[in-house]
Amino acid sequence: MPDPDTAVLSVCTTCRAAGDTSEPRAGAKLLAALLAEAEREPVPGLTIEGAECLSVCKRPCTVAVVSPGRWTYVYGDFDALDDAEASARTLLAGLRRYIETPDGVVPWRERPEAFRKGVVARIPPHRKP
Repeated sequence: MPDPDTAVLSVCTTCRAAGDTSEPRAGAKLLAALLAEAEREPVPGLTIEGAECLSVCKRPCTVAVVSPGRWTYVYGDFDALDDAEASARTLLAGLRRYIETPDGVVPWRERPEAFRKGVVARIPPHRKP
C-alpha cells in the first residue's frame, strides 16, 4: 500500500517559455532549481522528477503533483527564466502544505498566490470500486 504521506512532483522538462529558444529549456531549468532548493530545504515525503511532456504548452512552466488518496493538481505559469529559484521556493512551500492535508486540498487563503492563479486542473483521488 502506498504511503499516504508521500507525493510526487512531476516537472515538465520540455516546457519552453514564449519566444525562448535557449537550452536547456525553461522546464528543465525549473526542475534543476527545484532539486537544488529541495536539497537545501527538504520536503519530507516529496519526490521530484522530470516528465517528458505534460501537454500544457500554453501555460509553461507546468508541474503536476500526485499523492495516494489526495487530489492531483496541475499548475502552470511558473517563471523559470527570470527567477527559477523563487518559483522553486514557492512550489515547495505550497507542496509542504499539500502533504500536510489529508486530501490534498489546502484552504484557499493558505495557498501561495501562484497556486491560486496557476491551477490548470484538479483531479479527484482514485477510489477503488
